[in-house]
Amino acid sequence: MNKHFLEKNQVVAAIIPVDLQSAANNGDWVSLKGYGRVAAILYKAAGTAGDDPVFTLRQATDVSGTGAKALNFTRIDSKVGTQTGIGQFTTTTQAAANTYTDAVSAEAQAIMVVDIKAEDLDIDNGFDCVQLQIPDVGSNAQLGCALYVLHEPRNAKAVLDSAIVD
Repeated sequence: MNKHFLEKNQVVAAIIPVDLQSAANNGDWVSLKGYGRVAAILYKAAGTAGDDPVFTLRQATDVSGTGAKALNFTRIDSKVGTQTGIGQFTTTTQAAANTYTDAVSAEAQAIMVVDIKAEDLDIDNGFDCVQLQIPDVGSNAQLGCALYVLHEPRNAKAVLDSAIVD
């Protein structure tokens, strides 16, 4: 159990720091072939009320996005507010959908996390890749970025498998 963080987790940039009002913010695709789970994490600054980010997940059969379709989830964990003052995540459960919008998150700092199991993908049809999208949030500036943390590696070793190749 006394392993370095990177011997248990693979970290991949999903969306580099950007003004989320710039356009559709399509994250990189990551492959779960070598991992049991992926946490898609949005980290954002405060923006303007009404410009709430829409956390959206898709799945595909390869890292180029072949056959992309919705990836439903029911749980999202978030810290919405001044991040230096929030110690615990709040869990929200929703009906299965591939999007989530927190109606008060635009005007606050936030960290939002959706953790997906590889088995939640359409594995019967060869889907093993995931993408996070944050569509254009509106007409006001709102800085944000996103990361994937892939965990539960199928082949634990000092240098974990890449998640950006098939």
